[in-house]
Amino acid sequence: MTQTRTETDSFGPLEVPADKYWGAQTQRSILNFPIGWERQPIAIVRALGVIKQACAQANKASGKLDAGLADAVIQAASEVVAGKFDDNFPLVVWQTGSGTQSNMNANEVIANRAIEILGGTIGTKDPVHPNDHCNMGQSSNDTFPTAMHIAAATTARDVLLPGLRKLHAALEAKVAEFDGIIKIGRTHTMDATPLTLAQEFSGYAHQVAMGIRRIEAAVPRIYELPGKVNPTQAEAMTQVCAHVMGNDAAVGFAASQGHFELNVYKPMMAYNLLQSMQLLGDASVAFTDNCVAGIRADRDRIEKLMRESLMLVTALAPTIGYDNATTVAKTAHKNGTTLKEEAIALGFVDAETFDKVVRPEQMIGPK
Repeated sequence: MTQTRTETDSFGPLEVPADKYWGAQTQRSILNFPIGWERQPIAIVRALGVIKQACAQANKASGKLDAGLADAVIQAASEVVAGKFDDNFPLVVWQTGSGTQSNMNANEVIANRAIEILGGTIGTKDPVHPNDHCNMGQSSNDTFPTAMHIAAATTARDVLLPGLRKLHAALEAKVAEFDGIIKIGRTHTMDATPLTLAQEFSGYAHQVAMGIRRIEAAVPRIYELPGKVNPTQAEAMTQVCAHVMGNDAAVGFAASQGHFELNVYKPMMAYNLLQSMQLLGDASVAFTDNCVAGIRADRDRIEKLMRESLMLVTALAPTIGYDNATTVAKTAHKNGTTLKEEAIALGFVDAETFDKVVRPEQMIGPK
């Protein structure tokens, strides 16, 4: 029988395999999302390690994170980057769309490894806490999109581009090898005008070269790390977009059906492309004139919702700790009260401290 240890999250205690570094939130995801077998790509796992290492370095430099704790987190995260804990990331792709569980998987593994480095007991969240320390200054909506960019950039650099360059070099070698060999051309699956075998292979080599150039041009933009964006769309715009996506699928399928050097789906491809361009152009103008230009901010409503939101509890966490902040939020939700009322009633802060700490204007950017 597999030995376990008890770890806890905001939902309560949970048994976790004793020989693994993940914690309760990862284990809960395993139980809640038993879907398929497609694990998170290792490139995403190691990218999360890169992020946690960089954040610990930044938090140490700013004085927000104790140097001793930071060094342990940095070492643990570097070990994740090096692939030493690949088997401690069991979560499937089919989880919360924001990647929250995978972010917490990284936090828990790194926290427990850091605790081990510092001579503590794994699973105690002492002296390193997965939220308060490993996730300091972060959100899943920061870390996971950033991990996607890092993973895409490193995979393009280390796997895709080297593979394509090798293919290109081999095709260019064939161009030289086949120089002077004349063959019959083929179009419409029929014999056509002659050409050299070298000319034919030079076309293949050129296509691969152009693909390499496009990827190389895209990589710098992939290196740009995204912020959190939650876009909304009007119904007309979404219908246009859905239709354009259908057009794109048809064009993609048609492009795959070329017979050797000739594609015989061109009229439909041209029609769909031009229709999509027309629809998107028209819809953009109409969306701008009839929606975007008239958008106004309901300042009073915005202010009211902001002050009543339990998510402002994030600002309390650095002062009273993640677990206590969770207790405040859950109690306020249960009682239908405010964060301030419950934080004071529970004895975690006084009114003056709450007002000093929970200031939305200080949460919108670096201090």
